[in-house]
Amino acid sequence: MRLLDRYLLRELLVPLGYCLGGFLIFYIAFDLIFQINRFLDAHLLFWDIVEYYVVTLPELLVEQVLPVSLLLALLYTTTQHSRYNELTAIRAAGVSLWRLSLPYFAVGAVFGAVVFIIGEFWLPSADDRAKLILERHQPEQGQRDAATRLTFFNEATHRDWTMSRFNRLTSEILHLHLTTKLPNGASETMDAPRAVYRGGHWLLYNVLTWNQPAGSSIPTSPPHSNEVLSLKLPETPAWIKSEIKFHALRTADAAKGPQFSMREIQDYLALHPRIDAIRKAKLLTQLQGRLAAPFTCLAVVLIALPFGTRAGRHNVFVGVASSIFICFGYFILQKISFGLGLGGYLSPILAAWLPNLVCGGTGLALLARVR
Repeated sequence: MRLLDRYLLRELLVPLGYCLGGFLIFYIAFDLIFQINRFLDAHLLFWDIVEYYVVTLPELLVEQVLPVSLLLALLYTTTQHSRYNELTAIRAAGVSLWRLSLPYFAVGAVFGAVVFIIGEFWLPSADDRAKLILERHQPEQGQRDAATRLTFFNEATHRDWTMSRFNRLTSEILHLHLTTKLPNGASETMDAPRAVYRGGHWLLYNVLTWNQPAGSSIPTSPPHSNEVLSLKLPETPAWIKSEIKFHALRTADAAKGPQFSMREIQDYLALHPRIDAIRKAKLLTQLQGRLAAPFTCLAVVLIALPFGTRAGRHNVFVGVASSIFICFGYFILQKISFGLGLGGYLSPILAAWLPNLVCGGTGLALLARVR
């Protein structure tokens, strides 16, 4: 790394660290004011509260703090360089604007990778883990960890699952009713008071099984029972949890941003090839939103550079005011386009990528005019 790159990087990382730390401190402080009664009612200990924020803060980092902090730090840093004519001297030495911007794009790429990793591997389960922390010291834990009255249909295997209770922690099912449509139109039905998942197999206890011919509700032979029946089925506890999560998704929550990992969405679409158009648009918009999120940091760099590298002496508060204006514009456009995509009024690809395209395209156009 050249001396110039190290200098520019050092000058950026210091205000960037202050911005990240400041945003997180302010968020935790204000959130504690509104959440303290909830924590006290849940009888949370100090380390429970720390764990709660460790689980929930990455969502704030991905959706707001990282892009906004990078934008604010970039505008502050480049405005300071322009104020003391450092950028003019660097460019007079034969270094192009694109070359001196390389450390900034490197930081944007690293932040983009962090956004992708957190969004793909951390956030999808963050809400469930936060809920478990809040309910950790509450009575009747077995009931809290259970979902009740569930019905799912796996279109890939033509298997219908109905259960009165599913325990998310133990993967135990109570009162399972399992119906499988066979290729010849017949069906096989199983009723089990209890089922558990062990070693890749479903163990059904005291199961009653009968077969029905196509178009009939009368079994061809008397039902037979098994004390324990082991079945290796593609529907795993992870599949059931995914179904619960997708069915519980509300439009208001979906409009906040991507709620699932790319793998979860792709698996769900593969298992539901005949999903209705509205739900498909919602899931595809979520998928494209997850893909577009990492590139927000690069778009932020593109839009910050022309505002911060203008020739002449500028007050540092000009950079702060510019960052606030850009953030409001970006997030308003993001919410509008994402909402239109969820409603099926806009292509999922365009709905997710439009803010980045507008932000990045505007930055490129303005950079071409920088002297």
